[in-house]
Amino acid sequence: MADIATGLIAPWWSQRAAAAVAHLSCAFIKASSAAARYAGELRRISIPLHLGSVPDSCGARLCSLCAAAGGLISAGLGALAGGLRGASIIDSLDTLYIMGLMEEYNDAKEWVQNSLDLNSNGEASLFEVNIRYVGGLLSAFYLTGEEMYKRKVLELGEKLLPAFNTPTGIPRGVINLGSGTSWSWGWASAGSSILAEFGTLHLEFIHLTELSGNPVYADKVMNIRKVLNKIEKPQGLYPNFLSPVTGNWVQHHVSIGGLGDSFYEYLIKSYLLSDKTDEDAKKMYYNALEAIENNLVQKSQGGLTYMAEWRGGILDHKMGHLACFSGGMVGIGADDGPPEKRQHFLDLAAQITHTCHESYDRSATKLGPEAFRFDSGAEATATRLSDRYYILRPEVVESYMYMWRLTHDPKYREWGWEAVQALEEHCRVESGFSGIRDVYTTTVGHDNMQQSFFLSETLKYLYLLFSDDDLLSLDDWVFNTEAHPLPIVRHGCSRGEMPTAQHKTPAA
Repeated sequence: MADIATGLIAPWWSQRAAAAVAHLSCAFIKASSAAARYAGELRRISIPLHLGSVPDSCGARLCSLCAAAGGLISAGLGALAGGLRGASIIDSLDTLYIMGLMEEYNDAKEWVQNSLDLNSNGEASLFEVNIRYVGGLLSAFYLTGEEMYKRKVLELGEKLLPAFNTPTGIPRGVINLGSGTSWSWGWASAGSSILAEFGTLHLEFIHLTELSGNPVYADKVMNIRKVLNKIEKPQGLYPNFLSPVTGNWVQHHVSIGGLGDSFYEYLIKSYLLSDKTDEDAKKMYYNALEAIENNLVQKSQGGLTYMAEWRGGILDHKMGHLACFSGGMVGIGADDGPPEKRQHFLDLAAQITHTCHESYDRSATKLGPEAFRFDSGAEATATRLSDRYYILRPEVVESYMYMWRLTHDPKYREWGWEAVQALEEHCRVESGFSGIRDVYTTTVGHDNMQQSFFLSETLKYLYLLFSDDDLLSLDDWVFNTEAHPLPIVRHGCSRGEMPTAQHKTPAA
């Protein structure tokens, strides 16, 4: 659900690897019997996961990029990783591995081992480095048992700790990985930290403590909890901006989309990751969900359920694509709510997911806009030109995957297949996939970017949607917000000995 792309490019990535991934039937080959009618078409589709002929940050012309190392973006966005390279490679390690694309996976592993340099010196987003690099390396370690990934991720995790050196312990959003200096984003109100950034560290930092035996990582994120539990919350809601100096809210803007989204996701996922022992996370999540239902959840005149944004008590009847993860979030938390509300939560999850599908279905391309509105006669459609684009985001298909796993209602696979067809028809370009500038016209204009989250999230969630439920079972794994699977921390596991994946590598 990350809002900012940081897919840095490794210009060396080979044409051979790109060709090998040219069958994204291999990205969907685990179609089960319930999805068998799609299997022939899934095997027919070819989706090479790279884009070519775009300058990288060094000015070199990239003629090819491996499936795993896709994610072409501008040099300016790449700076958010602080000079770290290979974000798209690391973001794609687990995707390649669970799809059984071992030749490409081994090439990526070799690059991480020999070329990933963590001694960078530049402006890095704590949030992006955590969800992409730390999450990707943790997942690669747990899936494969390769000690190299463990060494790398512990080295990187230590470099993030200076960001927490603030009066409250709420980390600042930007850190220089070389010097340890940290500061807040220049665009953030009054030097504030962002809820979705400092609130999206818990899963990874708990696992850093598990692997290292060093409690400092868990202590840092538990302190964030303490600060949030002490502060008054307007209407029970969590605004998006908090001062790391005073510990007070800076603005009363609340959103389940960008700036807020993955904070709520990590509350319920922290409870699940703890093997349902983290009662504080559970209480915070269900209290937040109650406040969201009381203040943000709305029903349109046409009967669509959506989550509005809240600005100091005034509703903005807009729902961003980023907020569409919430169908899956409410779904995975349904079974652990109060017994009398469990079916209600599952129904709410289904309603939100249906609304997000409508945002796709009401466009000419059958892909959804960046944001859609419910006012001035509009329902689930973008009314502003600036909201009409689609950048290969995963949140809608993420909710399809979760709702399929929870209900086995075939409509979620049908909707997922619609998305596959739309991606193939409108986003496929000669050498990969590109975002499009306007979902409401079939004469598409491509943005010539393949975000790294397309590889780590969109394709993985679609793959799992058409896979058996025991491939990365939700009983054993929790996905971070970049779709990197992390094993549930069982009581019987000692620190540093978390079990690696007992998964079934899909057959080609």
